[in-house]
Amino acid sequence: MPAADSEKSPDGPATSNIPPEIEETYARLEAKFLQNLPEGDAGPLCEAFLFAAQVHAGQVRRSKLPFISHPLEVAHILADRQMDSVCLQTALLHDTLEESPITVEDIRRKFGDEVARCVDGVTKLSKLHFYSREERQAESVRKMLLAMVSDIRVILVKLADRLHNMRTLEFLDEEQKQRISQETLEIYAPIANRLGMGRIRAELEDLAFSYQDPEAFSEMTAMIESTQEGHEDFLGQVSQSIKTRLGRENISARVEVRMKRAYSVHQKIRRQKIGFDQVYDLLGMRIVTDSVRNCYAALGMIHDEWPPIPGRIKDFIALPRPNLYQSLHTSVIGPGGVAFEVQIRTEEMHRIAEEGIAAHWKYKEGRRGANSDEQQIAWLRQLVEWQREMRDSGDFMSTLKVDLYPEEVYTFTPRGKVIALPRDATPLDFAYAIHSDVGHSCVGAKVNGRIVPLRYALKNGDVVEILTQAGHQPSRDWLALVKTSRARNKIRQVIKATERVKAIDLGQKMLEREARRLGIQIGRIPREQMERAAADYGCSKMEDLYAALGYGKYSPRQVLHKAAPDSVPAEVPETKTAAALPAKEKEGDQDLVLTVRDLDDALVYRSKCCNPIRGEAIVGYITRGKGVAVHSRRCPNVQNLMYEPERRIEVGWTRSGSHPFAVKMIVHMDDNPGMLHKLTNALYQENSNIRNLEARSESKAGWNGAVVEMTVEVKDAKQLDRVVAMLRRISGVRDIERVQ
Repeated sequence: MPAADSEKSPDGPATSNIPPEIEETYARLEAKFLQNLPEGDAGPLCEAFLFAAQVHAGQVRRSKLPFISHPLEVAHILADRQMDSVCLQTALLHDTLEESPITVEDIRRKFGDEVARCVDGVTKLSKLHFYSREERQAESVRKMLLAMVSDIRVILVKLADRLHNMRTLEFLDEEQKQRISQETLEIYAPIANRLGMGRIRAELEDLAFSYQDPEAFSEMTAMIESTQEGHEDFLGQVSQSIKTRLGRENISARVEVRMKRAYSVHQKIRRQKIGFDQVYDLLGMRIVTDSVRNCYAALGMIHDEWPPIPGRIKDFIALPRPNLYQSLHTSVIGPGGVAFEVQIRTEEMHRIAEEGIAAHWKYKEGRRGANSDEQQIAWLRQLVEWQREMRDSGDFMSTLKVDLYPEEVYTFTPRGKVIALPRDATPLDFAYAIHSDVGHSCVGAKVNGRIVPLRYALKNGDVVEILTQAGHQPSRDWLALVKTSRARNKIRQVIKATERVKAIDLGQKMLEREARRLGIQIGRIPREQMERAAADYGCSKMEDLYAALGYGKYSPRQVLHKAAPDSVPAEVPETKTAAALPAKEKEGDQDLVLTVRDLDDALVYRSKCCNPIRGEAIVGYITRGKGVAVHSRRCPNVQNLMYEPERRIEVGWTRSGSHPFAVKMIVHMDDNPGMLHKLTNALYQENSNIRNLEARSESKAGWNGAVVEMTVEVKDAKQLDRVVAMLRRISGVRDIERVQ
C-alpha cells in the first residue's frame, strides 16, 4: 500500500495528494486480492493504483468524489468475484485513455501487453468523429465485442464499470439517466445474462428500471415487499417442511427463500398481460444439493409433497441453457392453495448461475486471456462472426439486441442433435442454423412428422426436418419470417446479389431510353466522360452507376447532363423541397420537416407503416419512382428493407414545429369503473388531442380486463414519452403499446 506521506512512487507518480479515504479503499482492495491469492504479487496492483491516481489527480465525478474512487470501486466489484491481477489492474486503469493524453503504448510499456489489450478493449471510441451518437455507440460496442473474443476479461471489467455507474446514476441529468439506463437494459444486462452472470444482471436491470420508469418501479417494489411480509409465515412453514422431508430422505441439501425481482415481475406482467396475483413464481424456494442424483431425488420429493402445475416443469440440467445455466425448475400448489416455484441445483451449478463465466475464471499467473475452447463464449464468437459483415450502425445495434436475448427454444434434428434458437424462431432459422446452403434451398419443413408452414413458431422439443430443392433461392418475404441475424444476413446476401444484377440491367436500359428520348446517341459520348460522371456520383465503375440508376437514386437525365453538359440541358426539379418552399407552404405539410443528406431534389415522405414523429431516430430508403421513404429505426420493416446499402440515405428533422403527429396506441387495463375517464383526463393534462378512441372488454385466465385503441396527437417524441409515462402511472393500466 502506498504511504500517505511519501513524495513519489518508485516510478514517479506523486502520492502525497491521495486522500486518506482513497488509500483506505485501496488497502481493502489489496487485502481482498491477497486473501483470494495468498501467494500473489500485489506490486503490479499497487503500481496501477498509483498510476491511475496520478492520471486522475484533480478530476472529480458528478458526485463530488475524487474520480479515482470510481475505478477503485470497479476493481472492488471484480475482486469480490475473485478476478485475477490483470483484471484488477485493467479496472484501475480503464478510464485513463479517455480522461487523459495517456496512450495504449504508455500502458503497454508500463504494465505489459495483457493489461494494455484489456484497457484498450474497454475504452470507448470517444476521440474519433462519428456522424451521430448512435453510430459512436454502435462502433464502441462492436469494438468491445471483438476485444471480448480474445480476452473475456474485457467484458467483465466493462460490466463492473457499468454496474458502478448505474449505482451512481442519480448525480447525472435526466437525459443522461434515460439514455444510460436504456442502453443498460438493451445491451449490458443481456450480455451479463448471456454470460450467466445472474447477480450482476439482476442489479443492472432493477437499477435501470428504477430510472426508466420510477413510478412503475416503486409500485412493483411495494407490491413485492407487501407480498413478502404477508407470506413470511408461509415461506417459513414451507421451508421447514422441505428441510424435514430432505432429512427424512437422507438428501444432503440447504434451502433458500427466493423472491422474484421487480423488473422481472414487471416484464412478465407486461409480456403476458396478466395481473400481479397471476405471477406464480413470485415466491420461490431454492434447494442446493451435493449431486445431480440428489437434484432429481429432491424433485420427486417436492412433487410427492405438493401437486405440480402442468407445463411448469423445466429440466435445465439435461438441457443446459447456452450460458451453461443448469437447474431443475418446477411450480407447485403449496399449503392454502398458494403457488410457488422451486429451483433445484448443485453447489457448482449455483455458483455458475450466480457468477456465470466469472465462476470459471481462476487466479493463474501468466494466463493469456480466455481459453480458445471455452464453451462459455462460443456463442460470442459466433455472434461476432455474424455481425462482422454489418457495416450500418443502426442495423448492427438492432440485430445485436435480438442476438443478446436468451435462447428459449430447444429443437432437434431427426438424428437427435440439439439446435438452440430464440423464442418464436421458424423452420427457416433452423435451416440456416444447420448450414446456409440448407437454408437457401429450403422449400418446406416437417415438425414432428407433419408438414408445417415456414412461418410456424418452433416449440421446445420439436423434431424438425427441412425439405430442400436443388437450385432454389430465398425469397425477400423470408426476411419477415426469420428471427436470427444469421438467417437474415444470409438471405440478404443472396437477395442483394440478385437485386444488384437486376438494378444494373435496369439502370443501363433507363439511361439508353432517356438518351433516345433526347435524341442523343449514347455510344458517341466518350467513355472517359461517362466514367468521370460516375466518379462525380461516388461510383468507382460504370456498373455501380447503372446500379444506382436502377435503384432510383439518380435520374438518367442527371447522369447524361453530367456526362455531356453541352448536349443535355440540366433537369428542372418537378418536386419542391423543404428548403425551396416558402414558409407558408412549409407550415402546411408535416413531411416537409424532413431533410435528406446529399440529395436536394427528392420527394421525401414519412412511411405509413411506422409513422415516425419528430425527435425519433430515422433512416431513409430510396424507393423506385416514389422518392425517399423515411422510417423510424425501430420500424419492423426496416430490417426487411435495408438489406441494400445503396438504397439507404441519411435523413434528419429540419426544425421544430407546432403541427402535431398522429400516433396510434393500444392500452391494456383492468375493466374498472372510471378507467376511461382517467385515460382521457391524463391526455387532457398533457394537451394531447384524441382523434379516435375505441374500447372493448377482454377476459382471459380469470382476469377481467379492457383494451382501448386510440389515436392521439403529439408534437414530438418527448411529448409522446410524457404521455405514455402519465398513462402508465394510472392504477390498473397493465401495458401500453404503440401500433406500428
